[in-house]
Amino acid sequence: MEFLTKVWAKEATTPVAIEAVTGAAQKNATPKAEKASASTEPTDETTTAQKDWGYDLYPERRGETFKPKWTRVLFGMEGQENIDRFKCEENVYWCVKNGPLVKLMMGALKSSGCPIDLRRHISCEVCDPTVTGGYDPKLNQIVVCQNMAKNKSMVHGVLTHEMIHMFDYCNNDMDFRNVDHLACTEIRAANLAHCSFLSAMFQGDASPFNVKEAHQNCVKSKALASVLAVRNVSKADAIAAVERVFPKCYADLEPIGRRIRRNSTDQQKAYMEAPMYGYDVY
Repeated sequence: MEFLTKVWAKEATTPVAIEAVTGAAQKNATPKAEKASASTEPTDETTTAQKDWGYDLYPERRGETFKPKWTRVLFGMEGQENIDRFKCEENVYWCVKNGPLVKLMMGALKSSGCPIDLRRHISCEVCDPTVTGGYDPKLNQIVVCQNMAKNKSMVHGVLTHEMIHMFDYCNNDMDFRNVDHLACTEIRAANLAHCSFLSAMFQGDASPFNVKEAHQNCVKSKALASVLAVRNVSKADAIAAVERVFPKCYADLEPIGRRIRRNSTDQQKAYMEAPMYGYDVY
């Protein structure tokens, strides 16, 4: 039995737990369309797009203007959106100029025929607090959540993660409405941009007794969470998709070429090695 299946089975060992899991899936399957229909009365095509692409996590993608609540303004939690956007754009520019993985990904995208224009392909926006960024394949645009990714390190992680999605979309003719395709690109992004033993420990996917499998478990957990966040699928279906494509997608290290360890020189090494794989460097 695979790691995610074990975790899910453990959660669903009692009828109450099973009902909670199914109920959560059903609950997550309806509000997106309901919210959209209540606010804008969209067409079936618009509703389908919101379900397929997770637009409900990115209000500005739906054409909504963010309105801060006075109670949160009073405590300094909202009301500075223009300042936050400026800081976010400043951090994006810094990462493009100084972040080794971001520079590597931009070079790889340019070599693949999909060069990035900062003004066209990267947007700082107010998002749902559950996400720090996203990739919109319909507009071929990366969203950096200015209210959640507030420092250079977080922005660098968001840009690298989402640029991997953009790279997959550019090179592999991906269909993000296909749950297997979505699971694959999420596995690759977690594998190349996020998981290390330390992050796996924080996430609860590692211990001194399973060091060998810690990285894979971390990747699976992150990929599963991402799939569930943006698609209306049951947890069982999401787990099945992740497990189904995991061996092939976990082994695909393009274009970074290596898994990045925390507090190491791996980022710089990957950047320096990029020309060996035929990619431009910035």
